[in-house]
Amino acid sequence: MPRKIKISELPEFDLAEHIKTEKDIAEYLSIVMEENDPSLLAAVLGDIARARGMSEIAKASGITREALYRALRPGAHPRFDTINRVCKALGCKLAVV
Repeated sequence: MPRKIKISELPEFDLAEHIKTEKDIAEYLSIVMEENDPSLLAAVLGDIARARGMSEIAKASGITREALYRALRPGAHPRFDTINRVCKALGCKLAVV
């Protein structure tokens, strides 16, 4: 009989650990943009920034690390300027199709 696994025994899942390439970033952002949910976009940019190194993205965007964590957490509603600066720091840009 298989051993039952308790949810509390499962490892914590962090999507940032699975974002490795530029293609991963582009696909992830493309899927999220289709959802048309600004707070989800902020959270996804947070995942990507953590994958790249939040301190590095903060420095490149000119936004403090603490402010980035606040702006890019799930449920946040950052200004477009913040989204734009983070995208630029990540080396990606938003496009209209």
